[in-house]
Amino acid sequence: MVNTWIVASIVAATAGLVGFFVVVRGSSFAAHALPLSTFPGAAAAAWLGINEIAGLVVFAGFGVIGIDALSRRGRPEVATALTLVVLLGLGTLFLSQTTEYSQEVYALLFGQVLGISAADIGPIAGVSAIAALAILALFRPLLLGSVSRELAQARGAAPGRIDLAFLIILAMASAVALPVVGALLVFSLMVGPASAARNLTDRPGWSMALSVALSLITVWAAIALSYLTNWPVGFFVGGFGALAYALGRSGVRFGAVRPLSP
Repeated sequence: MVNTWIVASIVAATAGLVGFFVVVRGSSFAAHALPLSTFPGAAAAAWLGINEIAGLVVFAGFGVIGIDALSRRGRPEVATALTLVVLLGLGTLFLSQTTEYSQEVYALLFGQVLGISAADIGPIAGVSAIAALAILALFRPLLLGSVSRELAQARGAAPGRIDLAFLIILAMASAVALPVVGALLVFSLMVGPASAARNLTDRPGWSMALSVALSLITVWAAIALSYLTNWPVGFFVGGFGALAYALGRSGVRFGAVRPLSP
């Protein structure tokens, strides 16, 4: 349980930071696709008997390379979909080579937060720290590129490089979150709290801080309720993410708060 709380807190804080830009930049599809794209890495690691985090990071890199390369020749959403299809196909192949097929699928897709070992804390903390520091270091160019690509280019920032940098950060955050909440729920953790935060304040700094706070509350409450009810952690993560977004939208609708202006 101690390992669970430590790793879940690290993953949630990173998801809150990255999720702010996922929402502001309209990158929800990429935030959904990249975790699924990293899942073959965990399957390959299980098949080869190597560290799972290494496999996740490597395939996260493949996802970034595929999306970035194909986006230069077509629409970004099409490039994301094509990359996702190819890597999911590889994941199916790797999983078919394992001896515990159903158990591996469940753990990769829905997470195994109570199965985190002490040896997993270091790699997850290291990759999360790199992603968080990169977000903070690139805060201004990322925000400027989200508001206006033309303005960012006029200020000397290269929109293509900013997009690539953000994809790399998103891939790292997805890779470390996948063993904890699973490929299908990384999206909920990144988008739900960040969307609620964006609707509750129009100040970027406060919105990012609130996104982190809501992500932490989500995973803490999910773990506690899972322990008490014996229901899956993922159910509570998804439910609280949707609830946070609904409350944020309700506040905007009734004029209690103002949404963040692009």
